[in-house]
Amino acid sequence: MYSIYKQTFKQLIVIFAGILMFSCNTQTEIQKEEAGAEFRAPAYPLITIDPYTSAWSMSDQLFETPVKHWTGRNHSLIGALRVDGETYRFMGKEEIPLEPVVPNAKLEAWEGKYLTKKPTSGWEKPDFNDASWNSGKAGFGTPNTFQTSTPWETEHIWVRREFTLPTVNPESDLFLVYSHDDDFELYLNGTEIVNTGNSARSDVILKLDKSLLNLDGKNTIAAHCWDRGGLSYVDFGIFKESEIQPVFAQTAVQNSVKITATQTKYNFSCGPVDLKVEFVSPLLMDDLDLLSRPVNYINYEVVSTDGKSHEVEVYFEATPEWAVNELSQEVEVTNGKTGNINFLKTGTTEQPVLEKKGDNVRIDWGYFYLASPENENKTLAIGDFAGMKKVFAESGNVEGAAERTTAVLSKSMPVLACNDAIGNVSAKPAKGYLMLAYDDIESIQYFGDNLKAWWTKDGQVSCNEALTSAAQDHQNIMERCDTVDEKIYDEALAAGGENYARLCLLAYRQSIAAHKLVKDTKGNTLFLSKENFSNGSIGTVDVTYPSAPLFLKYNPELLKGMLNPIFYYSESGKWNKPFAAHDVGTYPKANGQTYGGDMPVEECGNMIILTTAIADVEGNADYAAEHWEVLTTWANYLMENGLDPENQLCTDDFAGHFAHNVNLSAKAIMGIAGYGKLAEMLGKNDVAEKYTSEAKRMAQEWMKMADDGDHYRLTFDKPGTWSQKYNIVWDKLLDLGIFPEEVAQTEIAYYLTKQNKYGLPLDNRRTYTKSDWIIWTATLAEDTETFQKFIDPVYGFVTETPDRVPMSDWYETPDAKQVGFQARSVVGGYFIKMLEK
Repeated sequence: MYSIYKQTFKQLIVIFAGILMFSCNTQTEIQKEEAGAEFRAPAYPLITIDPYTSAWSMSDQLFETPVKHWTGRNHSLIGALRVDGETYRFMGKEEIPLEPVVPNAKLEAWEGKYLTKKPTSGWEKPDFNDASWNSGKAGFGTPNTFQTSTPWETEHIWVRREFTLPTVNPESDLFLVYSHDDDFELYLNGTEIVNTGNSARSDVILKLDKSLLNLDGKNTIAAHCWDRGGLSYVDFGIFKESEIQPVFAQTAVQNSVKITATQTKYNFSCGPVDLKVEFVSPLLMDDLDLLSRPVNYINYEVVSTDGKSHEVEVYFEATPEWAVNELSQEVEVTNGKTGNINFLKTGTTEQPVLEKKGDNVRIDWGYFYLASPENENKTLAIGDFAGMKKVFAESGNVEGAAERTTAVLSKSMPVLACNDAIGNVSAKPAKGYLMLAYDDIESIQYFGDNLKAWWTKDGQVSCNEALTSAAQDHQNIMERCDTVDEKIYDEALAAGGENYARLCLLAYRQSIAAHKLVKDTKGNTLFLSKENFSNGSIGTVDVTYPSAPLFLKYNPELLKGMLNPIFYYSESGKWNKPFAAHDVGTYPKANGQTYGGDMPVEECGNMIILTTAIADVEGNADYAAEHWEVLTTWANYLMENGLDPENQLCTDDFAGHFAHNVNLSAKAIMGIAGYGKLAEMLGKNDVAEKYTSEAKRMAQEWMKMADDGDHYRLTFDKPGTWSQKYNIVWDKLLDLGIFPEEVAQTEIAYYLTKQNKYGLPLDNRRTYTKSDWIIWTATLAEDTETFQKFIDPVYGFVTETPDRVPMSDWYETPDAKQVGFQARSVVGGYFIKMLEK
């Protein structure tokens, strides 16, 4: 009997343990699901292919604002569900373009007066005598860019424009629409209404106080712009609201939104049915063909929630805004078919391939596609912006008669629409998907050669074939994305906790999609970044440097593709200075550095450190051996100039030049130590000893020169200062053994006394910070609890900032307001904690 009782007892223990394990596992899954549900992003990634094909929701609810490009320009995408004859808008907003009252230069090259030397006082007043000023047509700016009619190539310009308002409806609101690069101040009849500080924006819309306007006589707009470098531009006009009324007025109820590494998932209620919508960017770094393929998916699923059957139709719509730089451009919209894929495509009639370059510039060559697998219930159609929606709202269908149309978008806006007449939907979900794609024809100009995107296989694969493959692979790709999403989340969670993991999930697509993947004419990988919302540089080394951890973690071949252009630039003799270049051009033209200043210590240190990090990850220094001569030149430059840098720019160039930079010195020391490690890995023991010993000697000198009691200084010559020493993190990650451990821990303890509500300032000079550098600095901490003390305020910034833009990395720590920068690849640096061994 005893043995029977014992056996039964054992079985009960096993059963109880199983129940407990199931309960724990279930709880873990619930926690994971909840983790994404309450994560408010400043902007939600929807379509993320490359710097041009990039669309975001800038609001908490997907239907609250129009879908926009990261620059803030509309990339209209609207979705609606019709249930038993009642229509619910779940995506986007019908933002009817404003109508011109006093046109800007994008519609009409207006005449103005201008000076490039500082005028006498009162220049902004309506009664100022500007007879001696130059006359010229707007816009004013860098030749052959934007809508420039009058070249402006000096540092400053002052512009005056007189006008009389045409008759407008007294009830109509009026709006100033202005563009500027860079600092801009504007006066309306002598009253300042715009003062931007250091920023560059296009087509900013500002509602006017009509009491400032003379509705019956002369008005004057006076403006001053300061070009800080790069491109320059000034333009402005006055507009009114269109009288066209929205069609899809009723909205769905958004229940949740969840962000994973490759997907953004929404859940809505539309009356008696629920709708799930998934935006999928299959940016899988172990498959470069897939990562490069310019096709994203929108999956949808509808299910009844009241136990009844309901008649359902789903509607998706895009506009040619995806394929233009300005609304004044003419476009063509056509339909087509490849295999079992139906598609609509649009592009400019002009097709100025690779002609435009710059930061606030969108692609206006190549073709945007809206595509779907053929299905008897699906219709793809070209139509009028308002008319197509009215037909769907009234009948649940779209008209597909037009095969081709042309339009100037500032005058009329055609749409590319997809209707899925799903039919009766009950408790069994009804599913479908469509694809958005962009064929850019030529992607990059690289030292004179026009290069096609990686996915084309040197032009052997067409966009039609890419769409067919994307449809055939759809189910498999979704499974792979789910697997990768779970892996990245789990690894980030283990490394730094829940808030850290969420930051990494949001950073993943933003960082990758700020690049373009191509091969040069010799087959070398080029993964070229665009310096978004900064100056538009391509292949910027000090953007590659903070971005690198994501790519070191998941595919160092992509990091090599980021470094290859800089190595080639020096090794080819096209760049002959004894230090690394800052960039290789202005996106998408990589023909040589265009940035106005060099960063010698900064870029040499960056290139050597990242080459060392690649060797550390791969377990060999083969890549370094290929570039040994130029690495040696750069290491020697750091030996001679790195300990106490002269008056040089560093990556934090927005803060200006300054000499004796302690953190820049630390970078030089890390670079020299990295070179020593590479030499050791290559069996060059004498070289390794020389450079490693010198790095250690310099570190000791650094400690003496920078010592400020309980911390280390901002500059060697100024006591009472401090700064984040994020460059020292490589001593820990690469196990270089250069600085004593107490250096980092002394800094960490001091930083904890300097944090504001939303994070640690960059240094003592200002309250602003860089989020990527905070996470690097936090990685110096010895334990997760201390690490999270730095991460939680950054997470607070991301989830509470009032600026609804793709994640900024430069913001104010007291109030979470954006200072500048958005949608940049540098957020790949958030993954640095995951490089710890």
